[in-house]
Amino acid sequence: MIILDITPVPKPRQTQADKWMKRPAVLRYRAFADEVKLKLQHNFDFNGKSIVFSMPMPASWSKKKRDAHRNQPHTQKPDLDNLLKALLDAHMSDDSGVHRLWYISKIWGDHGAIQIDG
Repeated sequence: MIILDITPVPKPRQTQADKWMKRPAVLRYRAFADEVKLKLQHNFDFNGKSIVFSMPMPASWSKKKRDAHRNQPHTQKPDLDNLLKALLDAHMSDDSGVHRLWYISKIWGDHGAIQIDG
């Protein structure tokens, strides 16, 4: 099991101007991608793995609300497919070799993390 202590970030839709323009969403994604590259081995194989994205609960939530939502499904934005795309694109220049993932989910957590099992 690998746990990356990185808050998951969705892959933004990028344009040619993003090479020189500093949009916040693109800057967040680039920082996320750099962290993933640092923390995962270069030849890491995602095939057959399970991935759980833990989305951080807002600090403004009460303790009661936090306890009720901890490890429960996260059904808000960002979309699960955009989180997966961001992770795979950050780690691999060509992710066409990934042909099977066992399980992918996103849940509420005390802090952002990505858990990879398998």
